[in-house]
Amino acid sequence: MAVWIQAQQLQGDALHQMQSLYGQHFPIEVRHYLSQWIEGQLWDAIDLENPQEEFKAKRLLDSLIQELQNKAEHQVGEDGFLLKIKLGHYASQLKSTYDRCPLELVRCIKHILYTEQRLVREATNSSSPVGGMMDSMSQKYQQINQAFEELRLLTQDTENDLRKLQHNQEYFIIQYQESLRIQAQLTSLATLPPADRQLREPALLSKRATVEAWLTREANTLQKYRLDLAEKHQKTLQLLRKQQTIILDDELIQWKRRQQLAGNGGPPEGGLDILQSWCEKLAETIWQNRQQIRRAEHLRQQLPIPGPIEELLNELNSTITDIISALVTSTFIIEKQPPQVLKTQTKFAATVRLLVGGKLNVHMNPPQVKATIISEQQAKALLKNENTRNDSSGEILNNNCVMEYHQTTGTLSAHFRNMSLKRIKRSDRRGAESVTEEKFTILFESQFSVGSNELVFQVKTLSLPVVVIVHGSQDNNATATVLWDNAFAEPGRVPFLVPDKVLWPQLCDAINMKYKAEVQSNRGLSEENLVFLAQKAFSSSSNNPDDYRSMTMTWSQFNRESLPGRNFTFWQWFDGVMELTKKHLKPHWNDGAILGFVNKQQAQDMLMSKPNGTFLLRFSDSEIGGITIAWVAENPNKAGERMVWNLMPYTTKDFSIRSLADRISDLNHLLFLYPDRPKDEVFSKYYTPPLSKAVDGYVKPQIKQVVPEFATANPDPASGNPTYMDQGASPAPVNHPHTYGIYPPM
Repeated sequence: MAVWIQAQQLQGDALHQMQSLYGQHFPIEVRHYLSQWIEGQLWDAIDLENPQEEFKAKRLLDSLIQELQNKAEHQVGEDGFLLKIKLGHYASQLKSTYDRCPLELVRCIKHILYTEQRLVREATNSSSPVGGMMDSMSQKYQQINQAFEELRLLTQDTENDLRKLQHNQEYFIIQYQESLRIQAQLTSLATLPPADRQLREPALLSKRATVEAWLTREANTLQKYRLDLAEKHQKTLQLLRKQQTIILDDELIQWKRRQQLAGNGGPPEGGLDILQSWCEKLAETIWQNRQQIRRAEHLRQQLPIPGPIEELLNELNSTITDIISALVTSTFIIEKQPPQVLKTQTKFAATVRLLVGGKLNVHMNPPQVKATIISEQQAKALLKNENTRNDSSGEILNNNCVMEYHQTTGTLSAHFRNMSLKRIKRSDRRGAESVTEEKFTILFESQFSVGSNELVFQVKTLSLPVVVIVHGSQDNNATATVLWDNAFAEPGRVPFLVPDKVLWPQLCDAINMKYKAEVQSNRGLSEENLVFLAQKAFSSSSNNPDDYRSMTMTWSQFNRESLPGRNFTFWQWFDGVMELTKKHLKPHWNDGAILGFVNKQQAQDMLMSKPNGTFLLRFSDSEIGGITIAWVAENPNKAGERMVWNLMPYTTKDFSIRSLADRISDLNHLLFLYPDRPKDEVFSKYYTPPLSKAVDGYVKPQIKQVVPEFATANPDPASGNPTYMDQGASPAPVNHPHTYGIYPPM
């Protein structure tokens, strides 16, 4: 269900919170009438801290205004007339507000959507479901919220007990002072004559006995109150630990895992708003209980009564300090990871965030965060608490940043916008390991205090593994290292250990995720595509997917050893396919026009049963980042015989000269895209429009592709049609034409 539909069903305080999100900066009417469009945009894909993303934000702003204007134009009737004026006014208002700062519009809408999602989720969790089973996430959220409610009640209970204890202790001290006054009066009787002393002494002695008996009873009662309160605090801390474990060790770790998979093209890890709200509730509850324990200790010091309470309070104080330390250090996280393939002398960015910073008032004295690049060995030593002070494996420019507090979102974060790796110091490599297999990490560290300098924290967090390159040619191998690490890293591992071999289906999931993200397509790799890849990876001829389910692929097979008979690895070939598709073939892949993952023999078997002129597109086996056209036609040397031809593979260089659709249009002998679709039906929408007529007597030349063996006679230039010329597969000057090579027929 759309978020806006659910948000309109909110009630009470949640509804007021939702309504408060809107105003002149973003009218609620815009949210209402454009709800489907707003929720369909990729707001999270825009990096708010990168000024270069402003053009994307501007495009979204323009689209939003256009949608508003379209909505206004379609209003009819009397009510529609008023709404038309209103929506038009909002369009002008938003343009004037955000035209110079479109990133602020994105920030505003992201905040609105995250908050609405949180309010809807909380409302769903707090209301008892009628019929049916809630999904597992809703159940988990409900359990977390129920635990917070239980903690709130326990904390309120101990607060009431503490006030009662304080009241009773104050009364006890008053009575104790009364007993001291009676004792002083008894002492002063010694100066009186015996007759007066005998007259007054019995009453004072009786009063003293009564008061002392009351003090003895009340001291025992106070001690019992103190022990009962300590036991209640023990119960609260036990539940706090359990709740904190669920949030930090389950939910936050899962978020980090999603963040890691997002580096491989997985879905976005999602916002941190819900996690932050949980962590803030934890911080608030922990701090309240810590203050209560300190007040109980103050009462004990004010009125020492022999017993085990001193030891109990020391234990409670130590436990609560451990809990808050774990919370603070675990919630210092990297919200936006640095690039995992990091090129020296190139600007990069990262964002770190303290989820409890606002609640603990850390922003009142904003801490500074420092970034350092360290090696895998240094990261291991750091996690073992070995002394690694001032150790680094390189120099990062602009590596200090002060944390900023954002009032509207309640976030405390440091945005490193202009870091640059000036130099890198590599370690000795092991065996066949190349520089693109060496992993580093960015260490972010800071120090700050909470509670009027009562507690001082030194916090550190490590980025996902980073591979450092010095040249673009190293990028594909570095990406392979990152892909393998992100996909197969185990939670809580020793930095940065990964298995040396994985099951083929696991690798299929990883490369399919990467492929869809790189090509930006919902059309991923089919089972037939994955069988083709398995055949290539394992030099197998089996077409049965089940034959590969239990097979394993090693890192060496993936990107260290060349494929049989080739000078490139499995990954290098696959990466070449992704790059070519991403840059030049995306619409055709999305249309299903490219079969791609088909070998020569399969292509021949498929085409020989089809009419002449039927063709298909497949990725080249012999060249990285190449795609070829295979088609069936008559054998010019033997009448009545048909054969399959393969065109020399096209690469990025070729498509920078002339697009795939135009090249297919040029080849008149290509008639049907396999199995039987007329080529113009598939590709005509991508053809380049015809050139304009001659200007000032000059005719603009046009490059067209021919395959000599299948070329028809050139048309008469006087007819006005373009003159055809042979054009090489690689970029070549027009005055030095080359013909396309054709692979020998199969």
